Amino acid sequence: MRGADCGTRDIQRSVADSPCAPRSAAGFTLLEVILVIGLIAMLSALVLPDLVTDIERRRLPESADRMRSLITLTRSHAMFDGKRYRIRFPGKDELDDEGDDRQPLVEREDDPIEEPETYNPVNEPWVYGETLLRNVWCAQVRLEKPTIERLREGMKEEDMSERLAARFEDEDPNFPSLVIEPDGTTEWATFVLTNVSRELTLEEIEEGDPVIEVILDGDIGLVWLQRRFLEEELDMLEEYNWPPVLRQDFLRSQPLTEEDVLEIKEKLIRTASAS
Repeated sequence: MRGADCGTRDIQRSVADSPCAPRSAAGFTLLEVILVIGLIAMLSALVLPDLVTDIERRRLPESADRMRSLITLTRSHAMFDGKRYRIRFPGKDELDDEGDDRQPLVEREDDPIEEPETYNPVNEPWVYGETLLRNVWCAQVRLEKPTIERLREGMKEEDMSERLAARFEDEDPNFPSLVIEPDGTTEWATFVLTNVSRELTLEEIEEGDPVIEVILDGDIGLVWLQRRFLEEELDMLEEYNWPPVLRQDFLRSQPLTEEDVLEIKEKLIRTASAS
């Protein structure tokens, strides 16, 4: 028995001395923990400002894309239900579904025979949620097709044409309702979105400020997102006799060039020929 015990102890010693033998895990010292926390804090201080800035920068194009989706959905429901819908922004002292005054409201003419021109709020899941993200707001709604002359005037208090003024006499001329007919047709419309301070007036929003225009072709229902054109870009479009609607999204910060205009024109011609 004593020999057996000695053999067992020899085996145990050889296992313990093996490099593959399990060892007890060593714990972290307080100094190591403090060092790691300090490194994480330093990295956060370096990265977090850029991350926050990037998130804020993305809010405007994301809001514009959500506005496009809302217009498309509203148009689809108008055709499916065979009823008029409208999109408008809250009036003075009016709140939206989020308890704010920035979100677009969707309403429907439920009974055009008995109650014409009476629009009721649409309370359906596709309407709920934020369309315009934090700090993004609609500075202006312009009806009628965009023109270079109108864009040259810049952002100023809207002066609606007599035709539209008679139709929207009870509405703010800077925020007329977009009415969508049962067949999906509507006016051309431009929703001017920005994230500059809401304390600024329209005239105080400068050329270089972040602005995205959500442009709806009322005849065919397509919606494009365009940043505001620079003055030299408008000069070029006018020279080429090209309308200020590129019929494709244009959000890049680099200036629009002659090559871009010609390429877009050729692309549209090829698309039209193929169809």
